[in-house]
Amino acid sequence: MRAGGHTGAVRGKKIVTTVADKEAERAPDRLGRQFVATAPNRVRVADFTYVATWSGTIYVAFAVDTFPA
Repeated sequence: MRAGGHTGAVRGKKIVTTVADKEAERAPDRLGRQFVATAPNRVRVADFTYVATWSGTIYVAFAVDTFPA
């Protein structure tokens, strides 16, 4: 989005959900920042986030196979 000059909608106050521990050991980069797989079902990436709604907060999770279809 940043490369395209787009930004997401921001409403209300900013909520801090994570405070990184600078002393903690980081997880290894097992993909070497290469997020395109050479075959299907080889590399998947996942993330989750939350979305504020009128009735409360919902959590959204997804997993994606990185092989280009």
